[in-house]
Amino acid sequence: MTRTKRGYIARRRRTKNRLVASSLGGKLTRSMTQQTRRALVSAHRDRDGQKRNFRRLWITRINAVIREGVVSYMYSRLIHDLYKKQLLLNRKILAQIAISNRNCLYMISNEIIKEVDWKESAGII
Repeated sequence: MTRTKRGYIARRRRTKNRLVASSLGGKLTRSMTQQTRRALVSAHRDRDGQKRNFRRLWITRINAVIREGVVSYMYSRLIHDLYKKQLLLNRKILAQIAISNRNCLYMISNEIIKEVDWKESAGII
């Protein structure tokens, strides 16, 4: 019976695992596979956590600047009024405006306050 040579697919898969796990210090194929799988799971989980953390950071920055500028105005009221006025500014952009140019954010919030107060006092809402 002639000798059959194995294909390259399994070797390619092990090589990929070895490249990923080389920094983790594994030498055996099974431990490298487990380390690679664990690393990918952790990376996926932490990407979701990073999105949550950035959203919290943006909300905190906006709230701090808004409360500093206007006496009785807060983040939740600002976001509510933005949606009522149909201004499509997301939290990331608002946070960048709050850091780089506070006066611009004050102008936005003051315009929204004027518009909403005028409608409330006229009984339109």
